[in-house]
Amino acid sequence: MSKAIVVFSSVLLCLPLVTPSSLRAQARPLPDFTGVYMPIDPFGQFRRPAAPPTAATSEGGLPPPRPVLVLDGREGRPDNAPKLTPEYLAKWEVIRQSRIAGSDEFDPNVRCISAGMPSMMSMTYGMEIQHTKDKITIYGELNDVYRRIWLDGRQPLQRVLDDPTFAGYSTGHWEGDTLVVKTVAIREDALFDSFSPHSDQFTVTERIRFISPGVLEDRITSTDPKALLEPFTSVRTYTKASAPNDELREFSCAEGLGSTK
Repeated sequence: MSKAIVVFSSVLLCLPLVTPSSLRAQARPLPDFTGVYMPIDPFGQFRRPAAPPTAATSEGGLPPPRPVLVLDGREGRPDNAPKLTPEYLAKWEVIRQSRIAGSDEFDPNVRCISAGMPSMMSMTYGMEIQHTKDKITIYGELNDVYRRIWLDGRQPLQRVLDDPTFAGYSTGHWEGDTLVVKTVAIREDALFDSFSPHSDQFTVTERIRFISPGVLEDRITSTDPKALLEPFTSVRTYTKASAPNDELREFSCAEGLGSTK
């Protein structure tokens, strides 16, 4: 056997194994999330059970009231709510008592401010996503919220970490067809699921993907070594809207708030 053949064989052994499936994976383009989406179940675990049918309904009268979101905690803390440490469970109790008393101190919707991450991803009235190579911009109709997810490899600067916001600072990378997003620098007064408080070490990780044509899933995991006994995961799903139902409106909550004074 010649030296040239031996060298060629060694080179072949060093080459990575290329299979049809790996070639298809390399050729498959990344998903494009651009579009307008409506939530499939914006209230999720906090929805009240629907009222049973009444005699009037069965006779063609008015339908029963639609389920509403429980906001004040008067029924206690749900079993499937985030598991808080004793310190932060005590903070939650203060918030609960405030809401039961009718105060809007801890209710962002009444005060026309963003619910913050990750609660803002309920996107009750829909959201619009603009997806480019380097970033994703998300606009939500409720309280005119928006957030950006950077895809160009940048990381938050210290001045960003020192100035937390409701949406926080989000960076993302792809794992196959799934966009993995990490969000930090979220304001401590931006309460999350079941209006739970959190600390300055609160971090949100999302796994965003299409689970079927036009159906987007956002699997959200929240961690906080100070406030949470264990990571808390929730799932949001949205369906892509088509014309003419793909137009979001200006919310103008602050204008309405001013008119009540």
